[in-house]
Amino acid sequence: MTDENGKITIPGFYDDVVEVSLEERNRMAQAPFDVDTYKEALGIRELDGEVGYSTSERTGIRPSFDVCGIWGGYTGEGAKTVLPSKAFAKISSRLVPNQDHRKIAEMFKNHFEAIAPASVQVEVRSLHGGQGYVCPIDMPEYQAAEQAYEKVFSRKPVPVRSGGSIPIISTFEDILGVKSILMGFGLESDAIHSPNENYPLEQFFTGIEAIPYFYERYVALKK
Repeated sequence: MTDENGKITIPGFYDDVVEVSLEERNRMAQAPFDVDTYKEALGIRELDGEVGYSTSERTGIRPSFDVCGIWGGYTGEGAKTVLPSKAFAKISSRLVPNQDHRKIAEMFKNHFEAIAPASVQVEVRSLHGGQGYVCPIDMPEYQAAEQAYEKVFSRKPVPVRSGGSIPIISTFEDILGVKSILMGFGLESDAIHSPNENYPLEQFFTGIEAIPYFYERYVALKK
């Protein structure tokens, strides 16, 4: 499903992917990132992914192909030599703006069925999908948020793209025809969605302080 350069081999998979400008990639690269700390946190020795992109870019501006679960055959205690009659896998793709999840799901189904050997039967079912979303960094709303952050943190923020998924944001854009601004105040150490998820009160109160500045700057920029 991927080649020696880490690219996904599904025909047409990248057709609708918008290349991020070098200027924006350079701005994103200003965000602090320590490779050794990152590898240590994940418990791995080497990083892997699409050639030509940094680790941050691979998780933010490029789509992915992930095997989230795989099972089949005898998994109980001890050995057994009976060959399994069935095997299963859960597949997920993180998409980027302009990629349509329905189109990608159909591409995957067609490709997976085409490469399967004649000795096996393959069934592919689509379970769920959502569209990608990005907030342009040249719109007044983003600039207002940027100025609000700089006001309360005394530091200009670096635009980043996250591999997370909030599908309703793209729904707002599709149905209402409006862009959304996502203003986060969490830290990398918050361990979001984990058993020890946490959130510093200092960030909470600073966030409260930043929101009025955002509205103030937004009104000024729209005049």
